[in-house]
Amino acid sequence: MSDNLSVRIDKFLWSVRVFKTRSSASEACRKGRVIINNVQVKPSCAVQKKEIVIVKKLPVVYTYRIIDLTEHRISAKLVENYIEDITPAEEKIKLENRHTDGIVFREKGSGRPTKKERRTIDRLKDDFFQ
Repeated sequence: MSDNLSVRIDKFLWSVRVFKTRSSASEACRKGRVIINNVQVKPSCAVQKKEIVIVKKLPVVYTYRIIDLTEHRISAKLVENYIEDITPAEEKIKLENRHTDGIVFREKGSGRPTKKERRTIDRLKDDFFQ
């Protein structure tokens, strides 16, 4: 694409498959989980080449360098042409540990959690991993 092109951050994160949907990318921006140049950005913030983008997808804080810009969703094989993952190895280990760490214990045979219990569990997990 052209050198002076700028793209909305929510659209860019969706197009390079950091988020599954554009609305989830926008929501992450609104919640302050996307940072560019040490500033929390709105979904409409324009990004440019060579900027560093920090995305907090708890418990991991991902760091990406923008190589090229795109507005259209690309295949997973082409993502490496648009962003470079510079996330430290310590952060990636947190993702593996999340699956092994159980912060909520349920008695065996107690059945599936109710809707209310599930919401409580989700709130506990969100608080724990922030």
